[in-house]
Formats: sequence, C-alpha cells, structure tokens
Amino acid sequence: MRAALTPGDLVSLSKRMGYLQWLRVGLAGVVLVSAAAVPGLVGGSVSELVPVSLIYASFSGGAELLRRMGGRRLLGALSTMLLVDGLYLAWAMQLTGGAESPLRFLISVHLVAVSLLASYRTGLKIALWHSLLLIVAFEAHSTGILDGGPAETAPGLAAFNLTALWVVAIVTALFSALNERELRRRRHDLEALAEMATALEGVTSPAEVAHVLLDRVTKTFRFRRGLVLALREDAVETLAGTAAVLEEAARGGDSVLREAWETRRPVLVRSLDAEDDPGLHRALPGAENSVIFPMISEGQPVGALVVERGGLPRVERRLIATAEQFAAHGALALRNAWLLEQVQFLAERDALTGARNRRSFQRELERHLTHSDRADEPLSLAMFDLDHFKRLNDRYGHQVGDDALRRAAEALSSASRAFDIVARYGGEEFAVIMPALPVGEALGAVERLRAAIAKAGGPAPVTASVGVATYPTNARDAESLIRFADEALYESKAKGRNRATRSRRRGGLGAVARAAKGA
Repeated sequence: MRAALTPGDLVSLSKRMGYLQWLRVGLAGVVLVSAAAVPGLVGGSVSELVPVSLIYASFSGGAELLRRMGGRRLLGALSTMLLVDGLYLAWAMQLTGGAESPLRFLISVHLVAVSLLASYRTGLKIALWHSLLLIVAFEAHSTGILDGGPAETAPGLAAFNLTALWVVAIVTALFSALNERELRRRRHDLEALAEMATALEGVTSPAEVAHVLLDRVTKTFRFRRGLVLALREDAVETLAGTAAVLEEAARGGDSVLREAWETRRPVLVRSLDAEDDPGLHRALPGAENSVIFPMISEGQPVGALVVERGGLPRVERRLIATAEQFAAHGALALRNAWLLEQVQFLAERDALTGARNRRSFQRELERHLTHSDRADEPLSLAMFDLDHFKRLNDRYGHQVGDDALRRAAEALSSASRAFDIVARYGGEEFAVIMPALPVGEALGAVERLRAAIAKAGGPAPVTASVGVATYPTNARDAESLIRFADEALYESKAKGRNRATRSRRRGGLGAVARAAKGA
C-alpha cells in the first residue's frame, strides 16, 4: 500500500481559503438582505451600503485570484482578507446600531469559521482584532466622532459583547485545538503506516517482515515491548521480539492467542497469567496492559502481534484501530514472504525426491568451494549412481523405480551431516557435497551413506556405486571436481558396482604448474 500524503495538513490551505470565500459571500449577503428586509435598519446610510459591499467584494475577488495562483501569496492573501473581514463587519455593526446591532452575531460566526478553517491560533488573533475594532468603535461613539449610531453606548453592553466574543473565541479555539491535534495524530499514523508498507516492499523473509512490523509499531505507538508470532501448521514460533530474553511461545496453548485468532479481534490483557498463557508469560515476563492483535490473511490466522503498553491502564480506541491496520499489513506481507519462500524452495528442489535439483547443486558447489578456498578447508564431493536401475524399472515398473529414488534421497539426507548438501544430479544419479571433509575421511563417510541406501528397504534391494573427489587434493574448481568424481564413479561400476572409489587425480598447484609447463 502507498498513501499519497503531502507535507501539509490533511485539507490544503488553498482549499480552506476557498471555503472562507464562500463565507464572505454569505456575510455580505446577510448584511444586504437584512438591510432590504428590515426597513430603517440602516437609516439614511443605504447609499453607503452597496458601494462598501462592492469594495469588500473586490478585495475578496483579489484574494481568490491569489489563492488560485498559489505559492506564498496564499498566506499574504489570507492575513489581509481576515483584517478586511473585521473592518467590514465592524462597519456593518456601526451602520445597524453599534453595540446593539442585530448583526453582531456575524462576528461570532466569522470567528468560529476562522478558528475551524485556518487554525485556533489565527482565531485568537482575529478575536483580538475584533475586540480592538469594537473598543475603537465604542470610544468613537462615546466621544461623538462617529455618527449614525446611538449617541451613547452603554458600557455594560459593550463589555457584554466583548465578553461574549472572547467566550466564543476561547471555546472554539479549545475545540479547534483538539481537532487539529487529532488530525495531526491521524496524519502521523497514516504516514507511519505508509512508511512501513514501503519498508515491507524491500524485505522477502518472514523474519525481516516481523522485525520491520514490530519496529514500526513500537516506535509509532511507544509500546514498551512486543513480539511477532507466526502460526504455521498449528505451531507457534517467535519471529521477532523486543523482550530481553525470548522464548518460543507455547504451541497454541496460550488462551489469549486462541481468543484473538477465534474472534479475529484484538484482545486487551491487564496481566499475562502463567497458567493460562505460559508462552507469552515467559516471553514477556511482568508485562502490564498487553494487547494481542491477530494477524489474519485470506480469512486465516497467520500469526499475532503482541505489544505491551506498560503502566498506562487506558489504551485509546484510535491506537487500537490504527495498530490493527499495521498488523493487517504485516499479515499480508508475512503471507507473501511465506509464498515466496515456498516458490524459492520448489525452484531449488527436485519434484520427485525433494532433494536439491541440479541447478541448485551447481550454485551450492560454487559457493562452498569459494568458502573452502578462503578458509583453507577441504571439501569432498561424492557422486552416487543406483546400480541396475533400468533393470529395476523394467522388472517392477516405473512406480517402484520412483519409490526407490525417493527412498535413496531420504537415506542420503538422513545419514549425511546437517550442513551437507544432497542433490539429485540426474536420472538415478545423486551428488553429496561434504564441506570440511578431507580426503582421508571422505571414503569412510561415503561408505556410511552407501550403506544407508542399501538399508532403505522396499520391494527390490537397491545398491549404489560411488565416486569421490576432494578439493584441493584432486581438483581446484567445480567442473574438475565433478568430472573426477564421475570418473571414480565409473571406475566403481567397472569393478563390479556396489562399491566406492576415490579419485586418484591430482589437481593441486603442482598439477596446475605441470599443465602450464606442458602448454
């Protein structure tokens, strides 16, 4: 997922200035309609009303033009028009009765709109501007400088208007500040979610997905500790965690995990119980106010995000809802990583036996030879060929032959070391890469593998002929190592099969020097 976010607010300043333009049209319309609907509201000043309103409309039009042009002109147009708004409304009030004007409510409307559309700070500044204009108008009427209104304005009424103005300003600013804070929080959450989604695009392994998810969630929401658990074939394993000591969670035995996966909803836990939730209790000892987010993909649980809030008992609903989206994105990424892992596994495996295929064998041999060269360690390669395999197929059928190949691959995998590489080289031939195995020990290891094939069982007995070559004694590159092991294999066949033969070739530096001299 990619969220299209701008560095500015969620609603652009230009668009909010557009809303203020409509507000100005409404203010001027109310003044004109009131003057026309209420006879005597403006007295003999009707001739002033239309020209001043036209001037006000001209300023508004200029601000709208600057808004459409954009850039830094926006802020200048906004500041100028807010001052002009105050002057126009003050003039309309004085024209329709001063402090007793029935249109004085327009100032409150303007103040609320500015606080909500611009910012609460701007609203408080405009409240100060309106207050200054009201005080100036009151003093002007009191001293007789202004005509057209009452000769005297009661100080109490003027004070009431100012008090009402500031009550509206403060209350609106408070709500506007809370609204802006919530908008900033939501924008921050969306940006964090978009950043996590972008980061997840660059990772492919389940462990990397889990670490990215946990890192982003704990930093965004300031959780103390957390875990990312994976659920595969009813077994729970820990993929990532911030706990000091990580232990594998109980395999499906934790009640809060079962509840989260069954209800598909987050579960809030005050404290983890050692009896009901043994795995999480061990992984997050002493956890307080934990939240378990189920990770669901394609309707099935694939894991869980477990986070600890700490000593704060209240977990906001916004936090729960947003963190749940993080968990949902993490679940999808985890599922995709597993699918990619499975595709890569199948691409490297022989479809019949499950052993590595020839392409994977070639790559692993090159990699291990490079490591052996750097570490100055030996490496042995054994080539196995099942004896009389064509005769077995002809006598028992291809299904029995396929079964013999599978059993041979299983026998080689079981009898070899954990870091040895077993591959089906082609047909009835297998190859085993044995790192860190010198020439003196290679034949003994191969005999053990050959015996494992003979003991594999099945409807027909199967034996194998084997050839062994060792780096660097026999060869110093992959191609030569394979060729010399294959030569030794054919020597085993020529001697009666069901035996192992070690290559007699010499591929060390001396052989290379002799080859160069002969050339």
